[in-house]
Amino acid sequence: MDKKSTISEIVDDLGVSKYTWTVYFLVGLALLFDGFDYMIVAYTMPQMAKEWALTKIQTGSLSSWSVIGLIFGGVMSGLISDFIGRKKTLIFFVAFYSLLTLPIYFAQSFQTFALLRILSGIGLGACIPIAITMMSENAPTKNRGYFIGSVMSFYVFGWVIAGIVAIYVVPTFGWRVVYLIGALPALYSLLLVFKLNESAHWLLGKGREKEALGIIKKMEIAVKGVATERALGSLIAPPARKKVGVSAIFGPEYRKVTMTIWVLYFFGTMVIYGISGWLPTLLVEKGYGLVKGYSFAILQNIFGMIGGAATGFVADIVGRRKNVIFGWIFTAVAILLLGVAGNQWQVVVCGVIVGFAINWAISGTQPIMAEAYPTEFRNTGVSWAQAFGRVGGFIGPIGAGWVQQMGFGFTGTFVYFAIPSVMAAMVAYLFVVESKGKSIDNISGVKA
Repeated sequence: MDKKSTISEIVDDLGVSKYTWTVYFLVGLALLFDGFDYMIVAYTMPQMAKEWALTKIQTGSLSSWSVIGLIFGGVMSGLISDFIGRKKTLIFFVAFYSLLTLPIYFAQSFQTFALLRILSGIGLGACIPIAITMMSENAPTKNRGYFIGSVMSFYVFGWVIAGIVAIYVVPTFGWRVVYLIGALPALYSLLLVFKLNESAHWLLGKGREKEALGIIKKMEIAVKGVATERALGSLIAPPARKKVGVSAIFGPEYRKVTMTIWVLYFFGTMVIYGISGWLPTLLVEKGYGLVKGYSFAILQNIFGMIGGAATGFVADIVGRRKNVIFGWIFTAVAILLLGVAGNQWQVVVCGVIVGFAINWAISGTQPIMAEAYPTEFRNTGVSWAQAFGRVGGFIGPIGAGWVQQMGFGFTGTFVYFAIPSVMAAMVAYLFVVESKGKSIDNISGVKA
């Protein structure tokens, strides 16, 4: 009789392979395009504010409208992905956010722009939780923190590309053209149809063991050149659960971890979306000019990529909880230093430290999400946590606009962002339970 195995045991035995890296880069590129389409608004805010004569609060809201879409996209994608699969859902929403970015080129008013950004934001918000879930289900246990945390660096790389494109396109061709470029990722969704495989964990959880075995065969061929012949019934399926979906993440077994992740991510997105949305405009207003102000923001995001890549590696060594606590304390200190920076070099140095720190902290939160729930409702748990968290992403930019309108200026804006960073560190210290070293198949949730 064939020995029975879990999918995690097979993946852990194969280790990090060509197959792992293929999934990593395929979902990573989806996040890169996602990041580009999200961030282009930060580099067109000054031009739109001038063209439509916007107040500070309205200008801040330019970054917030897409966050409303992100919230709805996150809520929808988890339920859809847990029902029809990770691959189909990712492909659909990549095409969705790309094609709905195109009409922004024709927007003639603040109200039209807001509506279109909400709609395209639905697709933008759907892709991140799917990507995190895909990586959690395809990476070996000992390296899972690295792959989940660092895949978010692609998202930040999209921010970098958005800034570079804006520097060369906006002054010459105007702000609208960057939204035409933002529609191009629709072509990438076609590539995903042929190159991305479904999650074996999800297939087995749906009783589709034959297809799951086919995916495992591809993994083994990528590593060893040959595959082990496994009969039906050789994979250990997850136990049947009475509750799945939203009711499960709020059940007694998962309620505490759900609320912890929600609050932690709320504060995190309030900081990162607020700073990333306002920084180019704040630097331009501080007198650095469009190219120099945008270049500072790009440099910050480059170091953000490094922070995002490093956090998962460290989390696999010291654990998720310690890593996140350190990340948010580091972020609060860095933000305060940027707020009091005086000359150009101080702004540059403090800016890149903020980019590194904030992406370290928020990317370090991603493994905690994916490791909190079993396969049957993992993406529901991840996506709903991100959806709620993005309420903070909506509040952050608007709140920063209010702070400036009240006359608190450059320094006061960054003090405003340091406060939720400290609160995120406190939540992590008090409530996060360590999940380092748990295999995906053995995750049953942290009891309340």
